This record gives sequence, C-alpha cells and structure tokens, in this order.
Amino acid sequence: MAARGSRSENLMSTPSPPPLPFAAQAVPFHEFLATGKVPAGLISSEYVAEQFVERLVHYLLSVPAGSYSMAQLGQLLEQLDPRHQILFFKRLKETGPQSLRDFAPLYYGFMSEFHDLLFT
Repeated sequence: MAARGSRSENLMSTPSPPPLPFAAQAVPFHEFLATGKVPAGLISSEYVAEQFVERLVHYLLSVPAGSYSMAQLGQLLEQLDPRHQILFFKRLKETGPQSLRDFAPLYYGFMSEFHDLLFT
C-alpha cells in the first residue's frame, strides 16, 4: 500500500521554476554580432528591447576594437524596431560620447533613413 504524498506524486506536482528574467541572463552579443541575428522571441516586450539596447551599448564600449565590424552591428540593429535603433544611438552618445565618431558612418546611415521621422 503506497503512502499518500509519495515521492512520485511530489515530483509531478512540483511547479517548474519561472523563466530567468532577461536582466539576469548572460547575453551572448558576440554570437549575435557574428551571426547578425537576434534570436526569435528574445525581445519579448518593450522593456526587454530597451534592456537589450542598453546592454548592447555597454558591450560594444567594453570590447576591444576589431571584435566586430560596423557591418555586423548594422545587420543586428536592422532587426530592431526603429525606435530602438534611435535609442541605441542616443544611449551610445550618452554613455560614450568620445566613441561616437567611431560609429559615425553607421549613425549617419541609420539617421538618413529616419530623416523624415525626425524632422516632421
């Protein structure tokens, strides 16, 4: 006769842990830059998109020059919503204004697309 609350019953009724919040996850930006792709489903909300941009800026400013190309970064940014692309350059300017000249070609390329949006 099996006792109530046996081990097998407890295992089946134990809820799975909640998913790890984005802010607590290690984000492999080097892989995203190498593949040029943001994994489907990673950016699941406005908050996560903003956190992704913030963390991307800090990553780019902390890795050695030559760790990625502007073409790779451009390909990654193209997958973001235009508002988050603008946020990227805004945060880059706020966080590392001296490095903005390194991103100038990419900046002007993206901003030319938004000219009508920015000046209307």
